[in-house]
Amino acid sequence: MTRRCSGVTGSLALEGMALSDCLARFDARDAAVRGWAYIDRSAQGGAGPLAGLVLGVKDVIDVAGMPTTHGSPIFAGNFAQADAESVALLRAAGAVVLGKTVTAEFATYHPGPTANPHNLAHTPGGSSSGSAAVVADGQADFALGTQTAGSVIRPASFCGTLGFKPTFGRYPLAGVLETAPSLDTLGLFARNLAILSAADAVLAQDDNNPPAAATLTIGLCRSPLWPLATAPMQETFARFAAALADAGHTVIDIELAAPFDRLAEAQTLLHRHEAALMLGYLRREHPAQVSEAFIRMIDAGEADCEADYQAALAVQRECKVLAPAVFAQADMLLAPGAPGAAPAGLGATGDPAFQRIWTALGVPCLGFPAAWGEGGLPLGLQIIAAPGTDRQLLANAPAILAHAAFREF
Repeated sequence: MTRRCSGVTGSLALEGMALSDCLARFDARDAAVRGWAYIDRSAQGGAGPLAGLVLGVKDVIDVAGMPTTHGSPIFAGNFAQADAESVALLRAAGAVVLGKTVTAEFATYHPGPTANPHNLAHTPGGSSSGSAAVVADGQADFALGTQTAGSVIRPASFCGTLGFKPTFGRYPLAGVLETAPSLDTLGLFARNLAILSAADAVLAQDDNNPPAAATLTIGLCRSPLWPLATAPMQETFARFAAALADAGHTVIDIELAAPFDRLAEAQTLLHRHEAALMLGYLRREHPAQVSEAFIRMIDAGEADCEADYQAALAVQRECKVLAPAVFAQADMLLAPGAPGAAPAGLGATGDPAFQRIWTALGVPCLGFPAAWGEGGLPLGLQIIAAPGTDRQLLANAPAILAHAAFREF
């Protein structure tokens, strides 16, 4: 088996695992990690840039011949007739579509059975819990997830793997559960940067490879939510920034303007209100088959008045207008990926606070493990760049990931 010793390689050569090794890892670990909702042991790949790489697909994304249950018993017998556009692109590029990964109910907040592969008593995050866990545990090379609040970067932070939320609209969403149209973003988890970059090129149909900057200007963005960061996270952030400065990069502090103070709250309202519009029928038609968490979210969204919804959209638009001035100051921003390490217990997926504003802005974010804390759990940071600069962010990422704290599974 190819061992996951690093999240970045100098040549960015694709180094995948054999399908037989992924299946052996699944057999050894699935009873504990429980990251898969369905697998196809006969899956095969093809020729192309992703030839032989093993893919997991979040169970809100259609795969032909496989169930799409959205993490709910309501859809237990729902088998997809065709691949989602994203899956079709990856399959055509040679990927082995091994199966469907566990999602929180309707990609919201009620978790499935997945445990954190580094400490089974802790959450893997959500809602893309299974996708993060199977990649972090060596059961797949890469996986598709979705982010509407923090559902890619947070589980990547909690599970200690790479997570990438691209620019809003970069990847196709046909065949993906629609939760909140102004926020929904398809994303990736990957065992190294080479695989992530290759998958991004396929999904975005963009194989541009800009040169990396020799040195970077990195903006430290604690954001208005900084008080929510635990002491270990704040210490990790400071140590990582110091390491970047020692490596010769310019490190500056970035302060966000006043409207950004309201953006996390605006994202929360947009999420629940649009989810009520998209999914409210499930709460009304199947009240006994949905969770209390889902009922609370839908009811809160239906209670929002149109004026408040429009005000939240206005905050989002205002911050998007101001975003270019923020990113003009630095090549990328550095921010926490989560408040801290993964919380104990499997009954909740953790706080998405540190992703909300970036999801609302629609900017590309790359999450990675920066340190390891108590209980063998990672502490994740994220780098963030201007919208539309995804390939440049990935090109510059090796300079950041050289200081990351990847661990073998």
